[in-house]
Amino acid sequence: MKISVIGGTGLIGSQVVKNLNAAGHEAVPHSKSTGIDIISGQGLDEAVAGADVVVNLTNSPTFDEASLAFFQTSMDNLLAAAHKSGVGHYVILSIVGVEQVPELDYYRAKVLQEKLLAAGPIPYSIVRATQFMEFMDAAMSWTSDADTVRLPATPIQPIASKDVAAAVAEVAGGAPLNGIRNIAGPEVFTLDELGRTTLSRKGDNRTVVTDPTAGMFAVVKGDVLTDKDAHLAPTHYTDWLS
Repeated sequence: MKISVIGGTGLIGSQVVKNLNAAGHEAVPHSKSTGIDIISGQGLDEAVAGADVVVNLTNSPTFDEASLAFFQTSMDNLLAAAHKSGVGHYVILSIVGVEQVPELDYYRAKVLQEKLLAAGPIPYSIVRATQFMEFMDAAMSWTSDADTVRLPATPIQPIASKDVAAAVAEVAGGAPLNGIRNIAGPEVFTLDELGRTTLSRKGDNRTVVTDPTAGMFAVVKGDVLTDKDAHLAPTHYTDWLS
């Protein structure tokens, strides 16, 4: 199949393109660097022309309230272009438990993206993933200083980006789900525990302080960002760190 991967040069997108081409499909990456603009609509008709599948892996440049407008406009533009071109399957990547954290603007924006896709005219698939292992350093940097890293005891189930990309490519190469597939890492940790493991393995002598008010994940209630019934990926966090 011919598959247009919008956002195909990023962390996930570049790996999805590689996996799809290795599986015998014709996957073409599109991004700002290739001349498309999903907000103005520039280049979208050309990007999806002749495609059997569109995989949309674009992301909002901010995580605040502006992300709602980003996903509204980008989805309107891409759905219109894909429908006009006769695309038969539209795939997006979202977040496990996303609808259960309305306190976060970005999570509400991703829920909006899901709803726009499900209500649209094209058969679709939503792949929801747990938190990426690659984002752990960023999560620690938000609330750290020279001596300590403050993290809440929020349960998370980290997944490697390569496993996310493999799952997205598999879904994109198959029949539309017209629904959601959850994927997750093989183990659940609390975020503060994961911070201690990360620092220890990296030889970082900073201390992790458990702080229920620290950082973005402080507003998460319970274990909604985990799913033991999801399709479990093979990569363990300590192996990934190695």
